[in-house]
Amino acid sequence: MNKPLEGLLVLEFCQFLAGPSAGLKLADMGARVIKIERPVKGDACRQLAIKNLFVDDNSLLFHTINRNKESYAADLKDAGDLQKVKELIAKADVMTHNFRPGVMEKIGLDFESVKTINPRIIYGVVTGYGNKGPWAAKPGQDLLVQSVSGLTYLSGMADEGPVPFGLSVADILCGNHLTQGILAALIKRAKTGKGVLVEASLLESTLDMQFEVLTTYFNDGGKLPRRSAVKGQGHSYLSAPYGIYETADAYLALAMGNLQAISTLIGCDLSGVYTDSRSTFEKRDEIMLLIAERLKMKTNAEWLNILEASGIWCAPVLNYQEATAHPAFKQLQIQQPLNLKDRVINTTRSPLQLDGEKLYSSKAAPEIGSGNDIINQEFNLA
Repeated sequence: MNKPLEGLLVLEFCQFLAGPSAGLKLADMGARVIKIERPVKGDACRQLAIKNLFVDDNSLLFHTINRNKESYAADLKDAGDLQKVKELIAKADVMTHNFRPGVMEKIGLDFESVKTINPRIIYGVVTGYGNKGPWAAKPGQDLLVQSVSGLTYLSGMADEGPVPFGLSVADILCGNHLTQGILAALIKRAKTGKGVLVEASLLESTLDMQFEVLTTYFNDGGKLPRRSAVKGQGHSYLSAPYGIYETADAYLALAMGNLQAISTLIGCDLSGVYTDSRSTFEKRDEIMLLIAERLKMKTNAEWLNILEASGIWCAPVLNYQEATAHPAFKQLQIQQPLNLKDRVINTTRSPLQLDGEKLYSSKAAPEIGSGNDIINQEFNLA
């Protein structure tokens, strides 16, 4: 299939997760993405491992977010290498970076300088906390951003301290937002013929993710979220029965639903705590405790047969082994192989479908500078 971004040239001056994840999304939609990396060491993410897993001297994490790209090694402090990079920029459509504020200005590759090289450039920037302000120089690291954004007080139980999210959620969200901004900027450029500066920060992305609950906080007298004292509560701002409950043999998730209907179906007497719809908020924990005790009396399969037959929103709680073995997972065909020199590793594909076709790419992450010779020749770089 012809992918929508085919013919688009993206130069990625990014390390770690947020910027490279945006590059991955652009590549999956057809763009040609060239990573501009330091000679020898390259992107620092090559040595940033999850669970200490490495493949061919690079972390498995690096392979995860840098597949479907090329690598061009250049020392930006070397005048000759910098000149070659500038010649590439002159022919590019998009460039992205996530250096700390001031770094690109020092080497003459900030937006204003780059516009003199390529007035049509889409220039994407990821920062931790924005270019200005008291945190501008603070390390833009995912856990730190989660910690200062309020996010860690949404999960867990009332008697717990802050609970971080179990993913690099700030990085992943910011990469998505940068991708959205770049696509919007490409449309604007098509109308105006001019380049566009696109900026995203980890903190703003993490705050945006919380827009529902922050709006509640802003308009509710500044009251903090009230986490439940009951294990498994799924959302600090939602009412009972929303949460995860233990059954006789596993765990069951209950989403929002008609509490009277649910209580009748499972045989749970709520008359002592439920009087009207306000009770589901005001007596949330008491209601959840009663439901929790009742759900322990049957297995997951028994409860699902009862609840799903009546249209109650519920689901089993699956681990990775169970989820990936399920026919629904297999139907999605979300898993794809990456072909390395002497082995194959498995990862996920783009979640998008275009004209009914899934976006696959088996092209593995590049070795440092593996594209230099081809790129120098193709673009006539001195």
